[in-house]
Amino acid sequence: MHAPLSPHFQARQPSPIREAQILFARRPDREQLQVVNVSIGNVSRPIHPALFARMAQLTASGSPFAEGVVKYSSSVGFDEARQAFLNIIASAGGETEGLHCQITDGGSQAMELMLLGVCGPSAQRPLLLIDPCYTNYMDLARRASIRTVSLRRHLRDDGLFEPPDLAELEKQIVLQQPAGVVLIPADNPTGQFLRLEAIEGIARLCVKHGLWLISDEAYRELHYVDQRASSVWRLDTDAIPGLVGRRISIESASKVWNACGLRIGALVTDNHELHTKSVAEYTANLCANVIGQYVFGALAHQSHAELQAWYNHQCDYYAQLMRQVRDDLLDVLPGVVVSRADASLYAVVDVRELAPPGFRAADFVRWCASEGRVPLDGGDHTLLVAPLAGFYGQRIENCPSETQMRLACVEEPLAMRKLPRLFAALFRQYCLKLAKAPVT
Repeated sequence: MHAPLSPHFQARQPSPIREAQILFARRPDREQLQVVNVSIGNVSRPIHPALFARMAQLTASGSPFAEGVVKYSSSVGFDEARQAFLNIIASAGGETEGLHCQITDGGSQAMELMLLGVCGPSAQRPLLLIDPCYTNYMDLARRASIRTVSLRRHLRDDGLFEPPDLAELEKQIVLQQPAGVVLIPADNPTGQFLRLEAIEGIARLCVKHGLWLISDEAYRELHYVDQRASSVWRLDTDAIPGLVGRRISIESASKVWNACGLRIGALVTDNHELHTKSVAEYTANLCANVIGQYVFGALAHQSHAELQAWYNHQCDYYAQLMRQVRDDLLDVLPGVVVSRADASLYAVVDVRELAPPGFRAADFVRWCASEGRVPLDGGDHTLLVAPLAGFYGQRIENCPSETQMRLACVEEPLAMRKLPRLFAALFRQYCLKLAKAPVT
């Protein structure tokens, strides 16, 4: 008889951004298919040239790895890597004086440290999220037995998500008594751009009610509206007395810098005690990936003008790509609702006006990964997407997630051009399958 798994492991299912890939890997016919994978934000573009140069010189004279020795760094991370993140924040108009930076293994590890520092394991006070919200916040909170509560956003027929309602947010704060509020200015999964004025309103509520203000800024410089980047580090602290000392940002090398696999992130805060205790917590991890830290540290030496040129280059690429995908989806599948491409790399697709009775986005996603197959451009294809159910923290009545999916605009342009036709063909095929299924 085998030793029993913990209840946590027994209940654990794959993340909604990974499940489709796992199912597809089990298909016996996978070698016969071309797959367009937009279920996860796994960027396919080359990394920043300064990072690439560092990668090419890992064993060159002057590299800390020139002799083949790879030692731990301090738990707080290399000074150069920390300065790289602060340089990036400053280049986007943020104020870096008084900020403390800790390097982590990807933004996800920074999220986990934030959860432990703001709420703590088995916390009585929850974390307040704005639904739909990046699924890792819910997954990591469950891992630490931390409760999450939510403020709901709604996707309108015109593709715009309603901005957070401050009156409703305050009502939830009073009712739920959270320890902090998480916002994502360039939002994952919605593609919404949260303007600085909206962040300021949330910040004032955090001060009023004694909460932490947590901002996930992994996509900060990826926005496609006529605005400067939104950031908690751009807030006027003189105009919001009491704000200093309660701000945290989650940083990442993954998206703006096209370096997902580097697994370098950071937790940045203007609270010295939180920083000190977070580093103490991270001593159990020893340190973040030192090769990744060294590679990313090259950005500490880039001028703000050079960094801005990179942001412009990235934004020009994604704005055109995402808008074309949205336009084509609306054209090939009349009646579909697609969120507007204002920021980040994602679009929410809602088939609420088209889905037949019994349609569930999660089932459609699994079918595409494990069975779906349509001919396209001379070969058979399928599509991997993420159901949005896992991006909603609370299972409330009338939750729209049953008809919603997230698309990550990260594949090569040729594959992204196929996506709208592929999605439409698979959706229609699945709907026919549902119509023929026997009623139980």
